[in-house]
Amino acid sequence: MAQGPSGHGPGHIRHSRRGVHPSRDGDSPVLDDLLGQIPADEPISTVTADGAYDTRRCHKAIIERDAIPIIPIRKTGRLWKNDCPAARARNETLRATRYFGRAFWKRWTGYHARSRIEAKMRCLKAFGERIMARDPDRQTAEIHIRIALMNRFNALGTAEIARLD
Repeated sequence: MAQGPSGHGPGHIRHSRRGVHPSRDGDSPVLDDLLGQIPADEPISTVTADGAYDTRRCHKAIIERDAIPIIPIRKTGRLWKNDCPAARARNETLRATRYFGRAFWKRWTGYHARSRIEAKMRCLKAFGERIMARDPDRQTAEIHIRIALMNRFNALGTAEIARLD
């Protein structure tokens, strides 16, 4: 997809990667592995993640790939010591959310689109939290089947919701 408010031109590609890992693992420790799946010579313009990724380690990994982190700062977040580019980028986000408000920041950065991805992941998990296959190739096939089923359900249509008075 072409980038919008981040300032990158249409030549930049937006990757949407979502890791599948055991639920006992947190999300943020696997960010390095997820970014490592994208070839080093392929540019990444932005990385959008939820507040669980608001860590020095995650910001550093994103900045090292010359990408812009779009991560909301936790409500109790404080400025980090300006000792590295990752801290400076995070502090800019914190200042922007304090000045403009979180809702405006989310619209301005395109963060709201992340909720659509989360909704699709919730649908994927509706088929079961666990992947039954043990072989990596079969795991991939199992995930592809689940996605094909989701796409088929979406093609059938969405329920209309009406308020009853």
